Amino acid sequence: MKTAHFEHSSLRERIIEHVLVGEILKRLWIRNVVDVEVLRSEFDAHGYDLVLSRGDLVRHIQLKTGTQNRPGKVSVSSGLAEKPSGCVIWIKVDDSLEMGPYFWFGSPPGKRLRDIGKYPFPRRATHNSAGERPERKNHRLVPGRDFDKIGSFDELLLALLGDLANPSTADEALIEATSE
Repeated sequence: MKTAHFEHSSLRERIIEHVLVGEILKRLWIRNVVDVEVLRSEFDAHGYDLVLSRGDLVRHIQLKTGTQNRPGKVSVSSGLAEKPSGCVIWIKVDDSLEMGPYFWFGSPPGKRLRDIGKYPFPRRATHNSAGERPERKNHRLVPGRDFDKIGSFDELLLALLGDLANPSTADEALIEATSE
């Protein structure tokens, strides 16, 4: 089963994405939050896989997964940093695709992604015709140590959308963040 993680990595990522979205929507449903939109990117041109939207909050999310205990270096698109509330979620998955813990690289709802300009450029995975691996000028390589560990799914939901258990608090925080 170990080889399936890299031999079928696209399938694994799609499964994780579907389970993640389902779990987000389920937990929001339990909190009586039903005004959330989920959008999927057709292809990864601007650094995000999913968009979650609720009211004025629009959260662009890049998803990454791995089987190790922490993220290594993660290539983050400069385009994601230009989105109003971009973030990266790195999810540890085991052989049966159980998820957690989660690692977060982002800012509070309504705030831009932390500055990634200080990080180095990653290199392309493939070689060009000259046999070189050029730098990817539209990405930055963020070390795993700069991701915050999030232990539970509810903590991840809080990082993504704010305090949904108390909608007035979440709405006030969102209004404050978007008025700055």
